[in-house]
Amino acid sequence: MPKMKTHKGAKKRFKVTGSGKISRRKANKSHILEKKSAKRKRQLGKPGLVDGADKKTVERQLGHR
Repeated sequence: MPKMKTHKGAKKRFKVTGSGKISRRKANKSHILEKKSAKRKRQLGKPGLVDGADKKTVERQLGHR
C-alpha cells in the first residue's frame, strides 16, 4: 500500500501540541473589525483547540495515528 499523504491545507492550518491536542486559529479575525470590541478581537487572536468531534478527521489529514 502507498504512503499516506499529508493534506497540505490542513498542514498549514493546524498544529499538534506536545500533549497531542490540535491547535487552530479562530474565525472572525480577518475583516469587519471596527464593530467588534477590543476584548473580542484579543480573544480571537489566541489559538483555539479542535473539537473532539473533528479531531479524528484532522488527525487523519495530518497523518497522525
